[in-house]
Amino acid sequence: MRDTRPLLANSDFPVIARKPLQILQVNLGYLCNLSCVHCHVNAGPNRTELMSEETLEQVLAFADAAQIHTLDLTGGAPEMHPQFRQLLVKARAKGIKVIDRCNLTILEEPEYNGYAEFLADQQVEIVASLPCYLQENVDKQRGKGVFQASLAALQRLNRLGYGQPDSALKLNLVFNPQDATLPPDQQTLELAYKQHLLDEYGIVFNRLFAIANMPIQRFGSMLVSQGRFADYLTLLRDSFRVENLDSLMCLNTISIDWQGYVYDCDFNQMLNMPLIMPAKPRPHISSLTLAALDRAAIATAAHCYGCTAGQGSSCGGALER
Repeated sequence: MRDTRPLLANSDFPVIARKPLQILQVNLGYLCNLSCVHCHVNAGPNRTELMSEETLEQVLAFADAAQIHTLDLTGGAPEMHPQFRQLLVKARAKGIKVIDRCNLTILEEPEYNGYAEFLADQQVEIVASLPCYLQENVDKQRGKGVFQASLAALQRLNRLGYGQPDSALKLNLVFNPQDATLPPDQQTLELAYKQHLLDEYGIVFNRLFAIANMPIQRFGSMLVSQGRFADYLTLLRDSFRVENLDSLMCLNTISIDWQGYVYDCDFNQMLNMPLIMPAKPRPHISSLTLAALDRAAIATAAHCYGCTAGQGSSCGGALER
C-alpha cells in the first residue's frame, strides 16, 4: 500500500486552534471482519493491533479526570476487542455517553450473538456504516453479502427499539461516496435513504451522516495507483469553504490510537501526525493534561480540505446544518 502522507505535507490549509475538549474518539484496534475499499484505517481480518487493558484503563482515567461527556469508539470493528463489553459498562457507570461505530455485519456473526442486545441495554448510540441503500453498490464497496447482513442487523436493532421515533436508542447511518467525489447534499440523501429503507425493508433510523472519503491509507493508495490522487486533492481544495472551519470535529475532540498515543483526529492518526506539543513528539494519554490542550494549534495537512469541502465533513456528518 502506498503512503500518501508525503503527497499531503505541502499544504496552505489555514491555522486552527483547539476549543474546550468534549469528546474522546478511541480506536480500539484495526481488527475487522471486513476490508472495505473506502477504509481510511486499512482495517481487516488479519490485523492484530488491539488496545491493551492497561491503555483502556488510562483512557477511562483521563475521561474521568477531564469530565469527558462522550466516548466515541471506533476501529476496525470495535466490538471485536476482547474488553469491549467491560469498557462500555465502566464508561456508562461514569455517566459517559458512548458511541459505537459499528459496521453492522459484526452483529450478525455467530460469535457476537447478543451484542445488539447488550448495546441496547447499555443505551449506546450506534453510528453504522451503510454507504448506499442499493445492494450492488454496498457489496462492491464492502464485499459480497455485506448488504444483506447489514439489513438483518438493522432490522434486529429496530426490533430492540433503535431508530424508532419514540425511543431513546439512537441509530445513525453513515454514507461514503463510491468514488473520488464529494458527498451529495446530506439532507436530501437522508430523505432518500429513509424512504427506500422503509418502503423496501421496513427499516427506520434517526440521522444519516454523509462523510467525505479521505485521500489516505487504502482509499488514498487506490487513487495513487489509478493516477487520480492529484485530481481528487484539487477537488477538495477547490471546494474549500471558510465557514466550515469553526465547526471542525478536531476543535473539541482528540483521537487515541490502539497504543494510547494522541492525535487531533482519526485521520491524523492514520497519517501518524501527533498533537503539536513542544518536546513531546508523541504525546500519550497516560501523561496528557487539559492544560496542554488549551488553545493548542492543530496539526494540519492537505487532507484537511476533505473536512472543509462543500457542505463539510466530520464523524457527525455534514458541518452545514
